[in-house]
Amino acid sequence: MIRHAQVEDIVSIAKIHVDSWRSTYKNIVSEEVLNSLSYEEREELWKKVIPNGGVFVALDDTGNIVGFASGGKERTKQYQGYEGEVYAIYLLEDAQRKGFGRKLVQSVVNDLKINNIHSLLIWVLEDNPSCLFYEALGGQKIDSANITIGGVDYTEVAYGWKNL
Repeated sequence: MIRHAQVEDIVSIAKIHVDSWRSTYKNIVSEEVLNSLSYEEREELWKKVIPNGGVFVALDDTGNIVGFASGGKERTKQYQGYEGEVYAIYLLEDAQRKGFGRKLVQSVVNDLKINNIHSLLIWVLEDNPSCLFYEALGGQKIDSANITIGGVDYTEVAYGWKNL
């Protein structure tokens, strides 16, 4: 099941955010960076984000939150033809490859359409195995940029969908 995130979900979302970073980026980002991630810092972030909407959670059969996604207007206004953006999508490792990711993206897409936004992009680290997921959803590589995490430069790739 997918539903809008609620303030009561903050602790679960923060835990998923940190834990999924640690599992997804384990062989990409330094162990020092991954160990420095804090549940409390992520809780503070999501306390500010959730009340603004655009955040969805995925629940397993027992009602536990196993993933989340957030989205809204494209933040940089540098990509003509791409009005929306998936800001974040994270799933616990055990919840991956079970359809939750696709349903979370679709929830963000539906929310964007309600707000008359019919295109989107998402940024993802180039070495993230989830790139294949975005390609399977029909995303086209539209740009790349450098990002620094923990003093190390990485390449991020933007995947775009012109017509949702």
